[in-house]
Amino acid sequence: MNTLSNLQIEVPDIGDFEAVDVIDILVKVGDIVKPEDPLVTLESDKATMDIPAPKAGRVLAILVKVGDKVSQGAPIIELEDEGTSAPAAPPPATSNAVPPAMAPASAPRVTTEAPKYDFVSPDPGPRIDAPPASSNDLLHSGVRVYASPAMRKFARELGVDLALVKGSGRKARVVQEDIAAYVKQALQRPSPPAANGFAIPSAPVIDFTKFGAIEAQPLSKIRRLTGQNLHRAWITIPHVTQFDEVDITDLEAFRKSKLDEAEQHGTKLTLVAFVLKAVVVILQKYPDFNASLSPDGESLIYKKYFHVGMAVNTERGLLVPVIRDANKKGLYDLAREIRALSLKARDGKLTPADMQGGCFTVSSLGGISGTGFTPIINPPEVAILGISPAAMKPVYGNGTFVPRLLLPCSLSYDHRVIDGVAAAEFTRHLKMILSDIRHLLL
Repeated sequence: MNTLSNLQIEVPDIGDFEAVDVIDILVKVGDIVKPEDPLVTLESDKATMDIPAPKAGRVLAILVKVGDKVSQGAPIIELEDEGTSAPAAPPPATSNAVPPAMAPASAPRVTTEAPKYDFVSPDPGPRIDAPPASSNDLLHSGVRVYASPAMRKFARELGVDLALVKGSGRKARVVQEDIAAYVKQALQRPSPPAANGFAIPSAPVIDFTKFGAIEAQPLSKIRRLTGQNLHRAWITIPHVTQFDEVDITDLEAFRKSKLDEAEQHGTKLTLVAFVLKAVVVILQKYPDFNASLSPDGESLIYKKYFHVGMAVNTERGLLVPVIRDANKKGLYDLAREIRALSLKARDGKLTPADMQGGCFTVSSLGGISGTGFTPIINPPEVAILGISPAAMKPVYGNGTFVPRLLLPCSLSYDHRVIDGVAAAEFTRHLKMILSDIRHLLL
């Protein structure tokens, strides 16, 4: 007879984040799971991640519930190893099991707290959504509020302070109708007059049903937060964009000649890998582009590391995974990492740690369309490079026009840190390297 061997599964490394939301329990007590089967789903400010089973076994206990907040090392599931003693009847549900009434069927996943990742201010401010341990009673602005985890999430999605909502449920518990009524009343209140002519006007409230049928779909958490952070970046950073074109005719011929060799190295050699390699060389030559402005605006923080982010468009929104120590990696290494992180982003498997610590961002629309765009800086970075699709154009030289492959580039920079001359030097250097890749050796 085998001896029982139980395994307690804990939250793995999730980067610098703490108090990550448990948004779904994917198993129940008594379930048999296989290795890599998802057990619970966690959601940080910018990534949703499933915690997989490290080995096969039977679920003995569920140690968290939907709405809990967990950090690295917190126990979430207890498994009985597969192949131990004969299966017994599932144990009775304990207080650690998820009560059905507390697991909302479709709890909104959007939070309004300011996260600590790319496209975000480094200071998220105080949290108001952390509940007392094992309780649905939440202190909002010093006032105890009675509300379920689903209602807390619903309120955060709409930006509502539950302390201001009068509950109509049993014992003054806040229900969905109370939150909806509060929002409707708030929308009907007239906006206060602007303090001066430079205040940002509020958007008018429009009843679109007057014009025809509509369908409202809530934004995903990532799209909502990305929108908030891009808006914050756009109105707080004085953006200037330097546009230029790079002749990559010879580079493209070289890249195509190395495709078979790249496959032997287990990767695809894309133009983005060359751009990242060139960017790292330029960042080392012009350190202002690898710096951040201090919060008080009085000094520049120069980084001695070179972590480059790359914007990836996914069905869930824009994500920016970061390639660390890009200056220490060759073209094939960069190409492998670009491919791996892009797949993780599109499969929804990026962790918060994958998207932290970037110094500079590259956003490529080369596979889509367009002749140029103005990328928005990803704070606390001070610049971002946009790449548009390359196009064959006639270029005049030596008394005649010749066809050349030109790559449109757009460098947006923070004018508080970088002036126009430095930006022009950046793009000039980029043109020099990409037009003749041998400059990487200099």
